[in-house]
Amino acid sequence: MKLPSTLHVIERGWLSSNNILLFDGNEATLIDSGYGGHAAQTVELVKSALAERHLARIINTHGHSDHIGGNAALQRACGCAILIPAGIEQHIQDWNEDALLLAPAGQRADRFRHDGVVHAGETLRMGGLDWHVYAAPGHDRDALIFHCPDAKLLISGDALWENGFGVVFGELFGQPGALRETRATLDLIAGLKPDTVIPGHGRPFGDVGAALDRAYQRLAAFEAEPERLAKNAVKACFIFNLLERQGLPRAELESHLAAVPILRDVGARLLGMDVPALAAWLVSELKRGCALEERDGMLLPTMAA
Repeated sequence: MKLPSTLHVIERGWLSSNNILLFDGNEATLIDSGYGGHAAQTVELVKSALAERHLARIINTHGHSDHIGGNAALQRACGCAILIPAGIEQHIQDWNEDALLLAPAGQRADRFRHDGVVHAGETLRMGGLDWHVYAAPGHDRDALIFHCPDAKLLISGDALWENGFGVVFGELFGQPGALRETRATLDLIAGLKPDTVIPGHGRPFGDVGAALDRAYQRLAAFEAEPERLAKNAVKACFIFNLLERQGLPRAELESHLAAVPILRDVGARLLGMDVPALAAWLVSELKRGCALEERDGMLLPTMAA
């Protein structure tokens, strides 16, 4: 897929988000910096792509660990500024690991200093193009997306993937309206009519209409059956943990689930499962979906981190 020559996508596997570089002469902007456990690799990849250019700034689409985790390392390595969505400024300033979903999900990120904020309604000049900033609540209430009408490009973060969108966390924490916000964000994207979407995870894609159809179908299933959303979230969050560790002794599964609030609490409150029942269900479901294998007493992810 042909993208502007001033734009370079470093497509990452889990656990990191994609890293999107936009070049303006000898300076560059980076959208999202991946997961903390991959920070050293992220620095190498970004420096290689920069060649002789200077990384002037990082801009984050939202504040989840897989999008901000390389901020601190890149700030140290490149001396760049960091701009964050305005809605998470207090969380970053206070380093509120609960609000940033670090502690609740058993994830991590190094603390960093931010230099400014980005508001919905602004226009950013990146890669020689003008990008309009839109609020994109749903997966994350304070998330932003960036649309370039001239190039018909959208940087969507986790608001839209080729096959779905990120976990709708608000519904899991008793914040009604997150599914409605997700639908409104999909409607917004449909109205922008991009030809190409650069997502937070996965390859850049065209055929945006088909991707939106799949996203609407997924959303409708969650709206009709909220338990399905909870099951999806628990599986996704556990696989994230498993990928980071690259395996977990089966004997330690229950203690791990009990120690990760989002797994333990969603299991009990929304799925009606205590920790032993949740452990048995998770192993069965993830084996059935070929996302996990059990070998020599270890639970192992079947995809690479």
